[in-house]
Amino acid sequence: MKRVYNFNPGPAALPLPVLEKAQKELIDYHGTGMSILETSHRSKEFKEIVDSANELMRKIYNIPDEYKVLWLQGGSSTQFFTVPANLMAEGKPAEYVNTGVWSKKAIKEAKFYGHVNVVASSEDKNFSYIPSEVNFNDNISYAHVTSNNTIYGTQWHDYPKADVLVADMCSDFLSRQVDIKKFGVIYASAQKNFGPAGVTAVIIRDDLVDRKKNLQTMISYKTHAEKNSLFNTPPCFSIYMCKLVLEWIKSIGGLNEIEERNKKKSSIIYDAVDKSNNFYKGHAEPNSRSHMNVTFRLPSEELEAECVSQAKEKNFVGIKGHKSVGGMRISLYNAVEIEAAKAVSEFLKEFQEMHTG
Repeated sequence: MKRVYNFNPGPAALPLPVLEKAQKELIDYHGTGMSILETSHRSKEFKEIVDSANELMRKIYNIPDEYKVLWLQGGSSTQFFTVPANLMAEGKPAEYVNTGVWSKKAIKEAKFYGHVNVVASSEDKNFSYIPSEVNFNDNISYAHVTSNNTIYGTQWHDYPKADVLVADMCSDFLSRQVDIKKFGVIYASAQKNFGPAGVTAVIIRDDLVDRKKNLQTMISYKTHAEKNSLFNTPPCFSIYMCKLVLEWIKSIGGLNEIEERNKKKSSIIYDAVDKSNNFYKGHAEPNSRSHMNVTFRLPSEELEAECVSQAKEKNFVGIKGHKSVGGMRISLYNAVEIEAAKAVSEFLKEFQEMHTG
């Protein structure tokens, strides 16, 4: 079996033990004579999967009792309009911080539901930093931040305060410990850090579940909270895979171990960039650097194309940067091993030596 070094920005790498367990259980799930792909979402077996996933999420993230865990469909992009649909109050604006493409998309959707203030932005420097000393106003519906910016390689390391702080954590969910009590809502699609594409986790404070009345059934958080995420047919296999990933996180030591690994991986790559005498030039300002996505440029687009090509020959996949930034992007989500970070770091050093002598 040949496994590549997978640095894709999403869908991204999954832990090998998780894939192996899913493979083992694929044909016959726990003696049912069926695959989980064939099992009814109303069955005892699938209810146990959802309940187990909820319990694991609560333990790993230290989620207080006054919060619900939901498993929804539609990706984080659906949450861009679901959040304002549920939380926007009459006469009270929502306030957003604009730190990149996904923030801008969320702002666009929120404007369909009410007035939106952009209280801070890093667009003036092509989103290369996280704005500092962000202050939200009083008497707002909610405040919104994008926790990690995959395209630009920036990440919030200290969150601003708000009575109802909403965080799009799509690309750094379960990558480190956070204080859930600081947030009203956290949402994240699974395909970067904790599962395959197809399911989105939402952690929501109880008092926000039914804030808005008379919503369309499927976009109301209350609908899904009351039915334990089983109001309609959920993405069963994706939730099952998330449960396996949560089990894996717990088995290796929880989020403290995950965070330590992620910091170590990113430091290995940033060290190669910083010591390259500007052959590699990082996009993100140092105090805003992401532990999930390392972004940098080379001296020319021709060298960048050559680097991507040679990397692929050496089984490094997914390191081409997004068109908004160009250059390179090495995504270091939870399932990427430290050995993979070391290997691509050595490749970058060798590539530099080849072109600088």
